[in-house]
Amino acid sequence: MTENDAAGPLTRITTRATFSSAHRLHNPSRDEEWNQTVFGKCNNPHGHGHTYGLEITVEGEIDPEKGWVLDFSELKKIVSERIVKKCDCRNLNTDVDFLAGVIPTAENLAVRFWDELAPHAAPARLVELVLHETERNKVVYRGGA
Repeated sequence: MTENDAAGPLTRITTRATFSSAHRLHNPSRDEEWNQTVFGKCNNPHGHGHTYGLEITVEGEIDPEKGWVLDFSELKKIVSERIVKKCDCRNLNTDVDFLAGVIPTAENLAVRFWDELAPHAAPARLVELVLHETERNKVVYRGGA
């Protein structure tokens, strides 16, 4: 019998949220020419926007009394409070405290969103974050090494 057998099966649940934000890809330590060459149209001085899709997956044991890993409404509340309310209709370069000093690429956003969410997922454990920047482009992040 393994440790997981004794404790019960691990199960994953996922919720999805959307929010709209503006950002500019720009590295202030480099000159304008470098930024324009590297980031192209995403370096527009006035920024540009996306309607992001965010999928959050947590894992844990099914509580025998409640029948769930984590109440979906609680998971949705965590995502709303920690990410959506802070980022929706905001400029990610200037309006979101936990993104200060970060080039707001989808990859960097995924890592910072993880850092905002992971401590609040208990009793479950955050195992995957998928950030859809566009219909065709997404980042999958499964935590630090």
